[in-house]
Amino acid sequence: MERKLKLIWDFRGPSAHKTAQHHEIHLKEYISLEKISLNITGHTAISDMHSIAFMIVVDSEMKKVRDALKPHRGQLYEE
Repeated sequence: MERKLKLIWDFRGPSAHKTAQHHEIHLKEYISLEKISLNITGHTAISDMHSIAFMIVVDSEMKKVRDALKPHRGQLYEE
């Protein structure tokens, strides 16, 4: 089983949560268009002024997604 990675985009400011929600829509569109093997996305409010959008990818697809979408950071994903 390939390891899974969580690619994260950070959004800051008063509209951070709305921006993260909207970014997740584009992540879902990308997954559909590029036929990415996992379909796991989300958004989370860290604070009033910081939210994230994220998608989970398998290791073998990480470079393709990273180069196309330029996430701000990543980490190992554990279910």
